[in-house]
Amino acid sequence: MKKTLLILALLAAHPAHALDERASSAAEQTALAVTIYNGDLALIKDARKVRVNNGDNLLAWRDVSARMQPETALLRSVEGKNLTLLEQNFDFDLLTPQKLLEKSVGETVRVTRTQPITGAEFAEHAVVLAANNGVVLQFKDRVETGVPGRLGFSSVPASLRDRPTLSMLFKTEVPATGFLNNTAIADLNLELTYLTGGLTWKADYVAELSAAEDNIDLNGWVTLTNTSGTAYPNARLQLVAGEVNRAQTERGGRPPMMMKAMAMAEAAPQMSEENLFEYHLYTLDRLTNLLDNQTKQVALLSAQNVKTDKEYRFVGANWYYTSQQGDLGQKMKPSVFMEFINKGGNLGIPLPKGIVRVYKKDSAGRAQFIGEDRIDHTASGETIKLKLGEAFDITADKKQTDFQKIAAGFNNRGGVIETTYTMEIRNAKREDISVKIIEPMQGDWQVIQESHPHRKESAHTAVWSVPVPAEDKTTLTWRVRTKY
Repeated sequence: MKKTLLILALLAAHPAHALDERASSAAEQTALAVTIYNGDLALIKDARKVRVNNGDNLLAWRDVSARMQPETALLRSVEGKNLTLLEQNFDFDLLTPQKLLEKSVGETVRVTRTQPITGAEFAEHAVVLAANNGVVLQFKDRVETGVPGRLGFSSVPASLRDRPTLSMLFKTEVPATGFLNNTAIADLNLELTYLTGGLTWKADYVAELSAAEDNIDLNGWVTLTNTSGTAYPNARLQLVAGEVNRAQTERGGRPPMMMKAMAMAEAAPQMSEENLFEYHLYTLDRLTNLLDNQTKQVALLSAQNVKTDKEYRFVGANWYYTSQQGDLGQKMKPSVFMEFINKGGNLGIPLPKGIVRVYKKDSAGRAQFIGEDRIDHTASGETIKLKLGEAFDITADKKQTDFQKIAAGFNNRGGVIETTYTMEIRNAKREDISVKIIEPMQGDWQVIQESHPHRKESAHTAVWSVPVPAEDKTTLTWRVRTKY
C-alpha cells in the first residue's frame, strides 16, 4: 500500500504532460540482439545511447515491434545507473487517414473542394459527426455523408503514432555532461528488452541422393519470417530449438501480415550450437538484417557423403488375426524409406525439427525431386527415417488362407485362434531387393510356421525381411496362434 501511494505521489508530482517528450529512434542503436523461439515468440534486446535529463524524463522509444507484449518490456541502464520507471504506454494505434478521421470525431476540419467548371478551389469548415462505415460531416447549413473533397486537420492527435512506439516516464540520477534550458543532461546507455510475436523460424533441409543411393549430401537452412511490424538491422541472431512452456494469455494476437519479399538464400558458415537449459541454442556468427514483411534464409549446416540405407516396407494391421477374412490386398505398393544416423562429419549437432526434401540427379545430371518428410527435433546420434513415397516396380498380393478356432473362451469370448497368411511379393526392378514386412498382432501370439524367419521387434510386432530377386517374386507364408 505504501509503495502504491509513493508511485501515485511521484506521478502527481511529475505529470507526463508537463514534460517535453524526447524521441529515440533506431538511429541511436548501439547493439541489437534477436532470439527467436519455436511458436511465434522472440526476445528483443535493443541497446541505445540516449540523451536524458537528470531527473524526470518522458522518452518515446520508437521502432519497436508492433506485436510487442508490453507487459514484458524492461528498461535498464547498461552502466547500472539509477533509473526508476514510473509509467509506460505502448502506442500501436498507427497513423492512417482512417484513424486520423476516427480520432477527429467532434473536431472541426477544413474541407477543400474544386469547382468543376472553373477548376478554382474553395474551402469551408465542418464538424466530423461520425466516421463509422463512412463519414458524416456537419456544415454550417447542412449535413453531408462521404468525403466531398480534401480534408485538412489542425493537428495529429497525440495518441496516434506513425510507427509503433513505447513511451516511458522515468526518473534518473546521472552526473551532468551538459545543460539544456537550465536542466542538467547526460548521455545514457539504455537497453530495452521485451518479448514479441511476429518473428518465426523453421529449419529446412535439402538432401541430394547419390547415384548408387547409398549416401546423401545434406544442407540445412534456417528460414526466418518477420511480420512484427518493424525491421531489425545489424542484429545478433540466435535461435532456440525446443518447446518452451508459455502461460495462456487472454491477449489476442494479430493476424500475420502477408510477406512482400522472399530474400535470396545467403551462403554462410553453419551456425554454432550449444545447450541452453533443456533446449538447444543456435547462433549466427555474423550480424544480419531482418526486414519487416520478409522471409530470408541463412545456412545452418552442410554435410557430404552421409551414409544412407534404403528400405521398402509393408505394414499390416492386427484386426485380421482374430477374424475370418479373404483377400487382404492386391497390387499393394510398399513405402520407401531413407535412413541415416545424425553423426559424423558435419553432422552430429542436434537438428531442429523441419522438412527434409530429397533430390536425385537424372541421367542428364539434372536434380529431380523424389520426396520429402518432416523430422522432429533430433539429438546427436539418433536415427532419421524419411518416408519418400511408394515404390512403382514392387507390388504384393496378400490373403488369409486358413482360419481355425482351436478353443473357445469364457462365455464365448476370446479363445485360441490359428490363422495362416500368404503374401506374394513381385519385383520388376533389374536389381535384387529386400522388403520388410511388419505385422502388428494383438493378444498372446506365437508364429508356429513360416517360410522365412521373423524377428519379434516388440511385444505386439513381428517383422520379416524378405529378399526378392530381380525381375522375380518371393512368397512369404506364416501361421500364427493367438490367445485372447
